[in-house]
Amino acid sequence: MLQTGRVQHATNPVDGVRIAYQTVGDGEPLVLVHGTALSHAIWRGFGYVAALRDRYRLILVDLRGHGRSDKPHDEDAYAMDLLSGDVLAVLDHLELPSAHVLGYSLGGRVALALAVGVPERLESLIVGGGSSLPQAGAFDRLFFPGCIDVLERDGMEAFLGQWNARRGWPIDAGTRAAFMANDAKALAAYMRRSGVEPGVDDDVLRRIAVPTLLFVGSNDAERIGDTRRVAALIPGASLTILPGFDHSTAVAASTEVLAAVEPFLAAV
Repeated sequence: MLQTGRVQHATNPVDGVRIAYQTVGDGEPLVLVHGTALSHAIWRGFGYVAALRDRYRLILVDLRGHGRSDKPHDEDAYAMDLLSGDVLAVLDHLELPSAHVLGYSLGGRVALALAVGVPERLESLIVGGGSSLPQAGAFDRLFFPGCIDVLERDGMEAFLGQWNARRGWPIDAGTRAAFMANDAKALAAYMRRSGVEPGVDDDVLRRIAVPTLLFVGSNDAERIGDTRRVAALIPGASLTILPGFDHSTAVAASTEVLAAVEPFLAAV
């Protein structure tokens, strides 16, 4: 029997990349998928695990290039079909035919790809701060122009220094620690591949039949328009706007996020 609580690994059968994950709690399976440069640890740190573990079997995944998963330096290793395949590999390793899936930012795009490619594996879809659109230039807008070159050439400390200089407030210690834990070249490879992903066509979104909830911060200039658009296209989708939060702070607002997520899951 597979153990819970400890870090386990599943292997993506397409390219052999090993994906780290943990399971916590008991109940219906709920996969939580983090955003860029983070890891499954955010779900503990922001209070999601404590709030949900009594009602759900939480499956906390480290996407490839992040956390304790393998970190290839090849850009093509970060194609979206491989990222979504990593989550499927975890579900297969746990012998689960389906699960609820909640993803934030990059994790939201991965969750959306699952809903498009293998809807039968999803009980519900929750996308926070995500987008269906191509991501060309997204990291230059989110961090600073030329950020991928700096990350690849000069490393994470230089990347954080330039990002900090362009922010309206200093990078907090937790975010700095999370970013410093990354392999800079693997993260740069992921960012470059993300910039050429085609996104999801509107007609495909209109055919999604999985129960769907989307949430986004009201101050998330990069994603609020995309989120409203996706919510309008997916039949029956629910939309929650989190007042006063932006892209980097919305996922940390677990009280506000869960106020929307828990009733949605209960209804599903």
